[in-house]
Formats: sequence, C-alpha cells, structure tokens
Amino acid sequence: MTTILASASPRRRELLALLGIPFEVHAPHVDERIDPAWDAAQAARALAGQKAAAAAERFPGDYIIAADTVVEIGGALLGKPVDAADAARMLRLLSGREHRVVTGVCLRLDQAERVFSQETRVRFYALDEDEIAAYVRTGEPMDKAGAYGIQGRGALLVEGIAGDYFNVVGLPVARLAREMRGFVKECGA
Repeated sequence: MTTILASASPRRRELLALLGIPFEVHAPHVDERIDPAWDAAQAARALAGQKAAAAAERFPGDYIIAADTVVEIGGALLGKPVDAADAARMLRLLSGREHRVVTGVCLRLDQAERVFSQETRVRFYALDEDEIAAYVRTGEPMDKAGAYGIQGRGALLVEGIAGDYFNVVGLPVARLAREMRGFVKECGA
C-alpha cells in the first residue's frame, strides 16, 4: 500500500514530509467550483473529498490524503485568484480585518474515509494600494486561497493569528497525524 498525497501544492508536500512517512504526489484534476450554499468548512471538506475520490479511482487500494484550503471573510469564500486584479480585490477585502482560513482534509482507503476541517483566524494589517500592488507584482498571491501566502512575503501583511499556523500554510499537520493514526486503526491497515 502506497500513501498518495492528492495535491499539487508544494507547501503541502513539505508539510506532509514533516510526518516522516514515505508518500507519492499525484494531483487529480477536479472541478474546484464552490457551491454558494456551502460555508467555508463545507467547501473545504467537499473539495478535499472530491480530490480524494478522484485519486482513489486512479490508485485503488492506496492510502489517499487530500486537502483543500478556503478563506472566508464576511460570509464570502475566497479561493485562488483568477488574475492580478482578482488578487488585489481579495487583498482589499482582507485589509485591516480578521478572516478565517479553513483547510479540509480527506483520508481515504478503499471505500472508507475520514473527513475533517481545521480553522485558523488571521488578522491583516490595514494595507494601502501601494502595498497591495507591490505584493501582487511578486506573483506570490496567484496560486493561494485568499491571494496570500503566510509562509512567504505574505507574512508581512499579517498582524496576528489564532490557531494552527500550518493550517494557514495549507495542512494542519499535528491534527492530521492524530487523525491518520485513528483512521489507520479503524481500517485495520
């Protein structure tokens, strides 16, 4: 049995490596559209579940770990920006406010699965247009939910966090380790 990380994120790859387990990376292609009726936790869990299901079809019998991260502010869900203007729009929304970062994780082995989500609250400093434009020009916001990466230059935007830092990066590793132990026992693997 092989452990498969069903994600293209280099950050998730680095974080999963902290657990010291061997794994392979295979990012499934899924439609990441968010149902407007979902809240952040439902969206993150649903998208992680879709990725896990797609990976399980390709790798039956393997242990699948899939994740997706969503940012929520004032009831609006923010995924990855579609372009620089969208990234700037998102950063304006986050400026001077607190938002929630929710990562959904799906563990799957054959037909058994365990799905959970982790939430972290992040507060941004008030940003002026020059700061927003400069950050967008770095290109860093383009592949990240909410248009920022806390582990990179986006750290300069963050006034504070409440919760798991690694969750904001994209994978709540401590919770994941605990959930994995329980799931493996349940599955008898």
